[in-house]
Amino acid sequence: MANTDKPRCRTAVRAAVRLARAARLRVVADMPTRHLAGLNCPALPNVRAVSQACDLLLVFGGDGTMLRVARESAPAGAPLLGINVGSLGFLTALAANQLGRALPLIWAGRFNVEKRSLIQAWLNDASPNQGQLALNEFTISRSTATRLVELDVSVDGQLLTRYRCDGLIVSSPTGSTAYSLAAGGPIVTPDAEVFALVPICPHTLSNRPLILNLRSRIQVRVVSSTVRVELAADGQVQTQLEAGDSIHIRRSLRVLRLARPEQTSFFATLQHKLRWSGSTV
Repeated sequence: MANTDKPRCRTAVRAAVRLARAARLRVVADMPTRHLAGLNCPALPNVRAVSQACDLLLVFGGDGTMLRVARESAPAGAPLLGINVGSLGFLTALAANQLGRALPLIWAGRFNVEKRSLIQAWLNDASPNQGQLALNEFTISRSTATRLVELDVSVDGQLLTRYRCDGLIVSSPTGSTAYSLAAGGPIVTPDAEVFALVPICPHTLSNRPLILNLRSRIQVRVVSSTVRVELAADGQVQTQLEAGDSIHIRRSLRVLRLARPEQTSFFATLQHKLRWSGSTV
């Protein structure tokens, strides 16, 4: 599956298909990807159908593509291998120029599968099954006005505080290197069993990021009545909120399975992506 808005994906998809067929593997794709790369292979209507039909789903694009595919393929559960044709690419495992060397090792089973927790949110008295999934974070924030929003936050039924801020990020472990990091949140390892609550530009300077157990149930109630507020899942799916709306957030029963080549690590990714080089003293 490729991000068809990135023409550079065409070359990478074709290269991966050649390598797969050389290894006598069967290739399927979603319809937009088949059209983009001019593939002669079965085409399925959407990402979920492709995930249900395959043993390994190759995703060509950047982190935004990975986030969308993670949500859409979650019910099927096939491992995702991300090929970076974007910029930073924390979720992608390979660069497009590594395919010739890396994919034969993947075909030989020389890879690991990491399980990443998904989180879910739903509104008011709706069923959790009617809500949204996210891999990185849910953000409750103002949509247009320059005024602060007011949000009452409770954890496991106990009032935490009322935030006056530009917004609030509820981040999964995977999301700690995304919007949460840009807003001043901590970096946590993907296997950490925690949420991070990160207020965006809080009016009270003592409102700092807070780490919660991933088993916690978080409730955010919109207090503001004069500011348009929205809920965003991974920055991609927006829902307009009204004063008095309550957003319930908890860990999902679904997990994402990420395929990684052997001898790769989260800490090596941090060093490379964030350009950590240590002290020069």
